[in-house]
Amino acid sequence: MEQEAAREEEERKEGLIEFYDSFKDMFEFFCKNTTIHGTIRLVCSSSNKMKTAFWTLLLLASFGMLYWQFALMFSQYWDYPVVLTMSMHSEPKMFPAITICNLDPYRFDLVSEHLAQLDRMAEKSVTVLYGINTSASLFHVNEKSIHVRDLPSTGNHNGSSFKLSQKFSLLRTTEFNNRTGKRQSLVGFRLCNATGGNCFYKTYSSGMDAILEWYRFHYMNIMSQQPVIINISDHEEKIEDMVYSCQYDGEPCRPSDYVHFHHPVFGSCYTFNSKGTDPFWTATKPGIPYGLSLILRAEQKDHIPLLSTVAGVKVMIHNHNQTPFLEHEGFDIRPGIATTIGIQQDKVNRLGGNYGKCTTDGSDVKVKLLYNSYTLQACLHSCFQHIMVQKCGCGYYYYPLPPGAEYCNYNKQPAWGHCFYQLYSRLRNHHLNCFDQCPKPCRESLYKVSAGTAKWPSRKSQDWIRQALRHQNGYNSTSNRKDIAKVTIYYKQLNYQSVNESPLLSDNLLLSSMGSQWSLWFGSSVLSVVEMLELLIDTLVLSLLFCYQRFRSKTLNVARTPSIPSVSLTLESYRVVQEAGNGTAPAHGHTSGVPMAVANSSDPHPAQLSSKAIPEHCPDVVLNGFRYMKDSSLGGEINH
Repeated sequence: MEQEAAREEEERKEGLIEFYDSFKDMFEFFCKNTTIHGTIRLVCSSSNKMKTAFWTLLLLASFGMLYWQFALMFSQYWDYPVVLTMSMHSEPKMFPAITICNLDPYRFDLVSEHLAQLDRMAEKSVTVLYGINTSASLFHVNEKSIHVRDLPSTGNHNGSSFKLSQKFSLLRTTEFNNRTGKRQSLVGFRLCNATGGNCFYKTYSSGMDAILEWYRFHYMNIMSQQPVIINISDHEEKIEDMVYSCQYDGEPCRPSDYVHFHHPVFGSCYTFNSKGTDPFWTATKPGIPYGLSLILRAEQKDHIPLLSTVAGVKVMIHNHNQTPFLEHEGFDIRPGIATTIGIQQDKVNRLGGNYGKCTTDGSDVKVKLLYNSYTLQACLHSCFQHIMVQKCGCGYYYYPLPPGAEYCNYNKQPAWGHCFYQLYSRLRNHHLNCFDQCPKPCRESLYKVSAGTAKWPSRKSQDWIRQALRHQNGYNSTSNRKDIAKVTIYYKQLNYQSVNESPLLSDNLLLSSMGSQWSLWFGSSVLSVVEMLELLIDTLVLSLLFCYQRFRSKTLNVARTPSIPSVSLTLESYRVVQEAGNGTAPAHGHTSGVPMAVANSSDPHPAQLSSKAIPEHCPDVVLNGFRYMKDSSLGGEINH
């Protein structure tokens, strides 16, 4: 027995995997050897049940507080909060793109007759509304028109068939104002759907705003006759007709420094430094002398006066390769005024992904962009135009067209105005999904603008300034400072502010916070977590082993067959029977009445039993379902 115990002990020492005999042994081993503080108290104080219960509750409470803190941290982490970090940088940088417009749109030859008719309608409307008898000369109907060459014969521009509609007349109406509790006078025009129902009035409290909007509505229908792409490169107007002087950083501007385009509302426009790749436009010093200085023609010689009531020049500062949205941004330069505009650049870098919705270049946006570069305004305009084409059957004139679409014309689509104003109201109130589909750019540059003004030229200098402009640029105005303006745009400082988004809880910070909480409640490290995992694995393995052992024992008990009964006589029984046959008494009596005989230890072979010593009838034996019995009197075997 000792050798067997020693062999089992040796095998136990040499085993690769050690299993515990019970859960109690496993738990005691863990509590005595783990690096988690407080667990050893569960074993050392086992004789004191009160202390054991106290430390058990304390450990459970610590576990609860720990995982409650973990839940709070993970909840905050999965909210993906961001923190804004601001940094200042100072370095030479590229001057921004500058767009200027003369607020004087062209009166094209193809639609000049319809524009003249619209001017007469506007004159009558003003007379009816306000009793002012304006003359036709007020609208400059005899201004020189621009002929567009090589006009295609197909498309949206069959001017001979177009007729101005008389259904959209300006009307005066009254409406109850809930805020003041009084009725107020409104001016507007009536719009209905294709069946003549669901009508509403597009009204304004200011008659001036109502007239301008009514004029723009008819103007868009007239201009829809023009081709989508207009070639104005052969027009006699040059940049010298608008810009009398241009200097940047003390050097004169070059013809390659600007591009020309026409805006349907703001007229002839020029963009300086549109690409932002020419080293000539690199700003190396801040201040007024090192900026862009322009002397502009600002006389109010309007071709289409009711599109805008502002006299001067429209200016917009924007990023390179970006479409200028002059109707939403920009500022006006007054005639007879010198305006200095200081700019300060801010850069914004957004994270995107789970931390916010933004796009790098617009390629991942669902809206199909109708402009060359991505901006929030470009995406919103493109989204609205697609919805406009889908809902109204035509496109808004001031936005680019999708392929296969045409601009709206109430001769072809009589109810497009009703459809457009309702859609635009939904867009303005954020009821369309365009704001959801158009994220902000992940990286963009913003320009803060501060302006100062002064009268220019002064009374003492205006004479020689006009003489210089007359000899150099053909300037021939005789008005008193009301036809020219000066604007200077410069960097106030070359340093710029960068606003960057960063995760409030990064992966490293989350792990650090979890480690701090673990150390706070248990005073242990990451190895203690491994010990707990080991305890869980051991518990699982031991449970599986116990379950397997119990299952195997039940299986063996069920599968075990019953043993076959047999006749077995011990050696002592044989001897008793033999001695009885010889007539000798047994050496020792047996209390049970069974005669016993002690074999001679010196005899190596026990005596053989005689056949006469066997009882007459042997016990019945069942073998394979047949009863077997031997009867000596019959001298044979009987099978039943």
